[in-house]
Amino acid sequence: MTLRLDLLRHGETELGGGLRGSLDDALTEKGWQQMREAVLAQGPWDRLVSSPLQRCARFAEELAGRLGLPVELQADLQELHFGAWEGQSAAALMETDADSLGLFWADPYAFTPPQGEPVAAFAARVLAAVARLHATYAGERVLLVSHGGVMRLLLAQARGLPREQLLNVEVGHGALFSLSVESGGLLREVH
Repeated sequence: MTLRLDLLRHGETELGGGLRGSLDDALTEKGWQQMREAVLAQGPWDRLVSSPLQRCARFAEELAGRLGLPVELQADLQELHFGAWEGQSAAALMETDADSLGLFWADPYAFTPPQGEPVAAFAARVLAAVARLHATYAGERVLLVSHGGVMRLLLAQARGLPREQLLNVEVGHGALFSLSVESGGLLREVH
């Protein structure tokens, strides 16, 4: 059976852009608005699953309460941990660590930010979580409230992109995409 997995990226956060990773920023009022607008006239969902970071979880809890649905927080669906780069913008890193940033952008699987989580480990963690969602909720439609990196990974897989193109996948704040998840972990984008 198929799992319909709708992916919603969190909205704008209080501490702004850059590599937020495991930093637990709150949403701005604009961020709340981006997410509320994204889900208008969408669904219906059987349940919500969210990263436990507040920029995702607070909205998921609000929406679940409004729709009368269960919400489940899953740590394995958190953003990539950027290590020493957490909280820094690409512009700042270009001034202090341009060579390393260039290596990361060229092939995020081949270069790990200092003290960061390897992208291969991140991918294994996220894909295992999605496989568990499929095993538990096949036949349902689930809204996953998560992060840009998680969504880029899943969309790149669904689109069959080479690993070097992972960071080329565009995922704005409040973006909503839909995937079908088949047994065996096959992902397909639903338009």
